[in-house]
Amino acid sequence: MKQKQAPCWYQSISGHPERYPLDQIIYRCPHSGELLEVRHDPDRLSSRKPSEWRELFDSRWGASSGTHASGVWGKKEWVCPLVEDEFIVSIGEGRTPLVPAPRFAEKTGSADLRVKLCGNSHTGSFKDLGMTVLVSMVNQMMAKGAPVKAVACASTGDTSAALSAYCAAAGIPCLVLLPKGKISTAQLIQPIANGAITFALDTDFDGCMKIVQQLTEAGEIYLANSMNSLRVEGQKTVAIEIVQQLGWQVPDWIIVPGGNLGNISAIGKGLLEMRAMGVIDRLPRLVCAQAEKANPLYRSYLNNFQDFEPRVAGKTMASAIQIGAPVSVRKAITVLREFDGIVEQASEEELANAAAEADRDGLFVCPQTGVALAAFSRLLAKQEIKPGDSVVVISTAHGLKFVDFKVKYHDGALAGIKSTFRNQPIELPADVDMVRKNLDDLLPPGVR
Repeated sequence: MKQKQAPCWYQSISGHPERYPLDQIIYRCPHSGELLEVRHDPDRLSSRKPSEWRELFDSRWGASSGTHASGVWGKKEWVCPLVEDEFIVSIGEGRTPLVPAPRFAEKTGSADLRVKLCGNSHTGSFKDLGMTVLVSMVNQMMAKGAPVKAVACASTGDTSAALSAYCAAAGIPCLVLLPKGKISTAQLIQPIANGAITFALDTDFDGCMKIVQQLTEAGEIYLANSMNSLRVEGQKTVAIEIVQQLGWQVPDWIIVPGGNLGNISAIGKGLLEMRAMGVIDRLPRLVCAQAEKANPLYRSYLNNFQDFEPRVAGKTMASAIQIGAPVSVRKAITVLREFDGIVEQASEEELANAAAEADRDGLFVCPQTGVALAAFSRLLAKQEIKPGDSVVVISTAHGLKFVDFKVKYHDGALAGIKSTFRNQPIELPADVDMVRKNLDDLLPPGVR
């Protein structure tokens, strides 16, 4: 009797044909050394017509409880059908808002700019989307006898917050390696509050990443960084959600902040799979936005990706993407080539002012999102993006994780930065006439 094919499996991005089950502790192809990715059985996915998939996902969008209340697990058939519902660890991730930014768009001359607020999630970043998949799989593996004692990650803040929260929800020990003094207080306190074993190492993210890979070689500690392709399966739902929220229409552009480069790889994967299934009939162009001080992919792009050289990342206010040796670089370059993609960079002043200007649309975005918004403005100025194009910017984390950055911006205390949109409280005596007088001077004509 012919053995039934698994619904999904690991396979090397190098094209090597060997397959590995998702409950095997493996991150790279033993033959090529390249990262693995999750592949889905196309015959199984073709059992429904494109219209049926759209209707199914739409019917689950409003679920208030159960598995489908998660934006990730509402698309379980496309994400990780091997995880049994009883082992799913969910904290209500996904289904994040897609919000217009009309004043930012109007000033830059674009007609249609929206921001996907992925930071409006349980731990305040898009990392929740991938971590629910990874921790759920580990939860099932451990229940069925896998020799895993803990799950570990290196992090610039957001990955550690997501991993520690989901591990805490599952009752799984968590180990976090952070670069000492290089992440915000709000990001540091999250793994601590969640009970994770937290090491602050005297190095940068890339140094933490080297150590965590060594710690996880034996298999008893499971690696949770984005080189683990289970993460990608959750994160690719950002692409599906965007298209779904636009009435199953594809925007002209999607702009993604890039550090370790797992997110742009995931979004590209989601779009390619939707096209392969006939759910969409065209692809957007993708942009990877990097901080000027941590821009190894941008430098490679200038050379048409002929080579890639890791570099020590400089200190940037966009600390979550302060990475000089991204582990998903091969995946990202492959995706960018497939999408006729662009890599753009932003200076510190550009990212700070772009974030502050977007806040005036009520968004309260992180500095990484400021990088993506600044890249959007640059590409408009270069006429790569046309004024009538529809553009979605991925906001990767909530601005509340970066309050110090915002306070210093409005205090005018960011070294070397001209705070164009600086706003300060006006201190007055407790006198209504004084308040009225100041209001008359400050309100625009026609509002007084």
